[in-house]
This record gives sequence, structure tokens and C-alpha cells, in this order.
Amino acid sequence: QVQLVESGGGLVQAGGSLRLSCAASGSIFSINTMGWYRQAPGKQREMVATITSGGSTNYADSVKDRFTISRDNAKNTWYLQMNSLKPEDTAVYYCYCNTRYRDYWGQGTQVTVSS
Repeated sequence: QVQLVESGGGLVQAGGSLRLSCAASGSIFSINTMGWYRQAPGKQREMVATITSGGSTNYADSVKDRFTISRDNAKNTWYLQMNSLKPEDTAVYYCYCNTRYRDYWGQGTQVTVSS
């Protein structure tokens, strides 16, 4: 089992920045891929950014060159640095990871970008 605790959401003006954090505990040795998804009102949940245990990253086209995913293995934590935020980035952001057997999700944190 893996437990995920997110932090760092909030309200920011367009053009601003926020950093989300996801702290993992439990069977962290079994994690393959970690990352962030988001879900805006009335829309499906979508991948924002992922990073594998080997360090390979993947980004949604809509956030490339604005968002950066990183991890701190010593703290069992990964981050999403979000720069140049736009109103369309407004959503609930979910921390995510998977193991060989299942996916795990955080509780979600609201990010609101005002115009």
C-alpha cells in the first residue's frame, strides 16, 4: 500500500506560479511511475505530467514549457512547479503513482487561476 498526501494548491493570478508537493509513504519501493493529473469542472481527468522511477518525464502538450515535474527521492516526494499559469489551468490536481499491481491517488488539491 502507498499513501499520498498533497499540498500546495491555492488561488493565483494569471501569469503567476505555484508548486504542488506529493509526499508518499508505505510501500514506496514498489512505485514505478509518479505524477500529476487534473480535472476541471465538467471535464475528464487528464494527465498533466509524469516521471518514471528511471527519471523519464512526460508532459501534456498544454503545459509543456510551463510546468516541471521533479522528485526528491530522499524525501519520497515529488513536485509540480507551475509557471505562467493560465485561467484554463484551473482544476483539482491529483497526485498519482502506480505500482505493478494498482494505481494510487491523492485526495486532490484545488488550483484556481484568476484572469
